[in-house]
Amino acid sequence: MRQLKAFEEGVRLRIDNADDLWTLAQICRVGSHLGMLSHRRDSTTGTQEGGRAKSAERKPMWIEIEVGETTFQAFTDKLRVHGVISDARIDTGSHHTHIVSSGDEVEVSFEGGLPAVDRALIKTSLAAGSRPKAGLIVVENDEVLIFEVTAYGIRDVSSFSMRGGGKRADDSTSVRRGFLARVARETKLVFPGLMPLVLCGPGMAREHFEAMLRGIGAENQILNAATSIGGRSAANEVLAQGAADSVLGEHELVRQVRAIEEALKRISVDGAVSYGSAAIADAAEQGAVETLVIDASLLRSDEKTLRKQWEEIVRAVETSRGEIIQSSVDHDAGQQLVGMGGAMALLRWKVD
Repeated sequence: MRQLKAFEEGVRLRIDNADDLWTLAQICRVGSHLGMLSHRRDSTTGTQEGGRAKSAERKPMWIEIEVGETTFQAFTDKLRVHGVISDARIDTGSHHTHIVSSGDEVEVSFEGGLPAVDRALIKTSLAAGSRPKAGLIVVENDEVLIFEVTAYGIRDVSSFSMRGGGKRADDSTSVRRGFLARVARETKLVFPGLMPLVLCGPGMAREHFEAMLRGIGAENQILNAATSIGGRSAANEVLAQGAADSVLGEHELVRQVRAIEEALKRISVDGAVSYGSAAIADAAEQGAVETLVIDASLLRSDEKTLRKQWEEIVRAVETSRGEIIQSSVDHDAGQQLVGMGGAMALLRWKVD
């Protein structure tokens, strides 16, 4: 994401990738206005009042809508924002849907200016935009899972499972080698040479897989990390325990996962942590919150009382120089966060 212009009530942004769409989906909610270049048929071309000719040319124009509904599915490349046209050359007051994708320029605004939580989320997204995405590959003897690490989750790219083989050791070894070689070729096609890769898994198959990637000319930065378990759990272990910090350490998703995992660890040992709005509010009032990790949607809830409660907590945390992490819930750790009420606070000291 790139910020092209800031003005009194909002900001103009260029959408670079799907990560940016997640950020925009959080910001575009009831009460906001979204403007972008779109297309509209002229309603004056119809034969009846208020009608429009289907054969009429769709004209490009800048259309601003008052947002009524946002539809976004994680790991897709389009965001649909529906609302009523508030500013356009024609059809003001009519319904319109903006479909936002990579490469689009949009203006987001609120009467009175962007809320502080939205400015903070945009700032995080702008910083993340300069960091490369990464491939995360779990390699076992008979299975390879391929993920892409995004700012808000790990996207399933592909999975390969070995079928067949033979009873004799030589045959089985030959089949495994052929299987890994085939997956290596597929992997090289999926990830360009500039994208760093993290290979992980519990055995030595990842070492052989890396050699095969290099053998077919892959020039990606590759980090090989051992894990205690296979499958999707191996990917979560790499994110949570820092095995791939040299590649992923500054990634936004890692910040989210690491904070959630640390909070869960402290809960298990009755450490310096709070969860639940009342307990977190009490800790924030005392200046004890070092890091608050919170489901981003809680700060934008349609329930005004709930939203104001969390906004006050965030202000208290920021006043005491605590860190706010607005988390996605489109990953395994995020779902654990939801299970704990949507927010957990890492404390500077234990609060009774």
